[in-house]
Amino acid sequence: MASIIRRSLFGDTDLEQTAIDLLRQHEPDEGYYLANSGGKDSGVLRHLVIKSGVKFDSHYNWTTVDPPELLQHIRTHHPETTIHKPALSMWQLIPLKKMPPTRLVRYCCSVLKECGGSGRIVLTGVRASESFKRSQRKQVESVYKGTSKGFVHPLFYWSEQDIWEYTHQEQISYCDLYDQGFKRLGCIGCPMQGKAGMERDFERWPKHKDAYIRSFSKLIEQRRLTDKPALQNTAQEMFDWWVSGRSLKPSLNFNLFESPVKKIDESGLLHQDAF
Repeated sequence: MASIIRRSLFGDTDLEQTAIDLLRQHEPDEGYYLANSGGKDSGVLRHLVIKSGVKFDSHYNWTTVDPPELLQHIRTHHPETTIHKPALSMWQLIPLKKMPPTRLVRYCCSVLKECGGSGRIVLTGVRASESFKRSQRKQVESVYKGTSKGFVHPLFYWSEQDIWEYTHQEQISYCDLYDQGFKRLGCIGCPMQGKAGMERDFERWPKHKDAYIRSFSKLIEQRRLTDKPALQNTAQEMFDWWVSGRSLKPSLNFNLFESPVKKIDESGLLHQDAF
């Protein structure tokens, strides 16, 4: 069956063969650490890895706020993937940090998602077209930002259209949430998707909304016990503010973001006293 061909002024590029060649070229003796998110890009990446014949072990970091449909998709269609349970759930992490995760302070990513693969060559489905930040990375990174990990991104130059065309061409299974209008399958309630995305998530998964509000209640109590300035009076008020994306009330005279940004240690974790 024909592969995906990228045509340009510099000639034609077979995206599948180019990715397979890259995988074989950089294959470590111990095999790759495949960071599997369960999304469409990871599905294509897994397919290419298997097709290339390189050694790998697949890993998924369960954040405890993932769509249940995504978790079931991984268990059903990626059975070789090890699902890692975090030491703390999101519901425990929020009171510990004494604030919810925000677009500027994303402590949840370093604690729940970006762990694993230390000392390994990590494969990801990162694509340059996803964001400006990702476009600044390189397809092969021997060591990334002082970590002990190296990275290879075989899909770096693929477009979203390439991903879907290849998915259908190769009959790669994918989570049915995409067919229900979801463009990305990240954490439920992730602030990075904005107000509309958060509201859609909580309409779809109302039990997660309730769990967030309960964790906010514990957060408020923790701040009171440690004499921290109040962010909101009630858990519901905090939830409404969090989803709205608005700044905190000026009357609080409290900079939510200045302190924690300066108190991230080498492991990527925020210090307990940052808030």
